[in-house]
Amino acid sequence: MGPLEGVKVIEVAGIGPGPFCAMMLADMGAEVLRVDRAERVTGAKGPSFDLMSRGRRSLGVDLKNKDGVALVLDLVERADGLLEGFRPGVMERLGLGPDVCLGRNPRLVYGRMTGFGQEGPLAQAAGHDINYIALAGALEPIGRPGTPPVPPLNLVGDFGGGGLMLAFGMVCALVERQRSGKGQVVDAAMVDGAAILMTMFHGFRQTGMWEEKRASNLLDTGAHFYDSYACADGKYVSIGSIEPQFYRELLDKTGLAGESLPHQLDKTRWPELKERLTALFKTKTRDEWCRIMEGTDICFAPVLSMSEAPEHPHNRARGTFTEVAGVVQPSPAPRFSRSRPSIQRPPAQVGEHTDAALADWGVAADRIRALRDAKAIA
Repeated sequence: MGPLEGVKVIEVAGIGPGPFCAMMLADMGAEVLRVDRAERVTGAKGPSFDLMSRGRRSLGVDLKNKDGVALVLDLVERADGLLEGFRPGVMERLGLGPDVCLGRNPRLVYGRMTGFGQEGPLAQAAGHDINYIALAGALEPIGRPGTPPVPPLNLVGDFGGGGLMLAFGMVCALVERQRSGKGQVVDAAMVDGAAILMTMFHGFRQTGMWEEKRASNLLDTGAHFYDSYACADGKYVSIGSIEPQFYRELLDKTGLAGESLPHQLDKTRWPELKERLTALFKTKTRDEWCRIMEGTDICFAPVLSMSEAPEHPHNRARGTFTEVAGVVQPSPAPRFSRSRPSIQRPPAQVGEHTDAALADWGVAADRIRALRDAKAIA
């Protein structure tokens, strides 16, 4: 079983980073009960492709119904953690704010996921990943010269700086609770998370190692030895030959080793060397370059599509992807030597487990019937 086996968490359903956090906790073995809105319950059957909802059961509750709120508070008494992703103040208005919940269960870890944080001038503003990483200084450096910055999907704000940081924060608070016996609130803001992901680059900038100009630095595709290149078949390969010994192997495998070339770190010559490599990589297909470079110390990998990645021999050998209920998806990560994370169940239809989950969490059958009669659950 996963390392979080025995931990019980209530997820008040939201979008994006909240479900990702809950998925991470469930993948690690936590029992996560997802509280979905009762009006979303359709009674649909069959598989769901909402992969970030995997691993947990769904309970349909009307949080505008006082009996529904009372039910969630009773569940809070049995939980180790609760996570929510609303704007500041919403959970308080529902009667499920941290003061109320911690009053019912002082050992509760209460996780809050927002874009701008629980306080500050922008706390109540609407936003999405692109806005959070823009404010954090993480968007501006990404892109090619003379073009607008390119958002790296919504990986940096929603998932890396948001959901993953909240999962980390909640686990930290659970560890601290072992010493103090007390719960607490975890305030995870995507702006904060995206900012801390940029820590190394702030160091680089302040020591003169980073120029605030896109595609002019070591790791932003400015260097000819750290970029992706088109091949003869229109597919791409990635090169990351930063260290001198790796760069020497790149020159050897591309046939440039015998030429008189500028020093690797002479930035004034990077553009012409990039043109040279651009032309060279177009002379062979991606598969041909894989046969030459894959497995060497060049720091090379083919640029795979989402459909190609699960089929790569390395990913297959590692089990990096798995298939659950006929749906291919990434496997739980990271891995442990003893505790084995697993996907506990496929994504649930909204409200699919209402009766069974409540019964397992100690709610009596007659109360479940009364809650349904009151339209507090669906």
